[in-house]
Amino acid sequence: MAALARPRFLWPAAILFLAAGMAGVLLAMGREPICACGTVRLWHGAVNSPENSQHLADWYSPSHLIHGLLFYAALRAVLPRAPLGARALIASLVEAAWEVAENTDAVIRRYREATMALGYTGDSVVNSVADLGWMLAGFWLASRLPAWASVVLGVVLELVALAVIRDNLALNVIMLLWPVPAIRDWQAGLGG
Repeated sequence: MAALARPRFLWPAAILFLAAGMAGVLLAMGREPICACGTVRLWHGAVNSPENSQHLADWYSPSHLIHGLLFYAALRAVLPRAPLGARALIASLVEAAWEVAENTDAVIRRYREATMALGYTGDSVVNSVADLGWMLAGFWLASRLPAWASVVLGVVLELVALAVIRDNLALNVIMLLWPVPAIRDWQAGLGG
């Protein structure tokens, strides 16, 4: 393990290399580098918009931050003696793999069929890289906060997203894996 802990710059460099590789794969898949609107915004808050998942942050960014909280907890439990940087790299690898999978035609089609994301066309590359950054922010926060504070933060983020956009990480997972018509109707505003 001691050999894994050195040098300190290795882990951030490996994560940057991974992010660049993910971006390259997404570009090779035909993903737009930035929003087709021609701009890169810090925040885009309209969920039912062609610009959703195209900018640096949106209402799904908290889900990626929660990924970081969850990955930190899981990796701390599974690899407690591994250096923090190694665990962050593993978490980044999982997040990058999801970003690539999420932008395949099959998953985009699944989002359109099973979730409230009827017009979803996939993420821009800049959004996917930002999502990786949001996950790392969550991972870093979890490494600094007491466990109870990470749980509270995750629950608050889920509840805020639920209240504002009728969607969050938990509903997203449920609707992708096992769509519930009543949830979809409620998300669309058909159920009150």
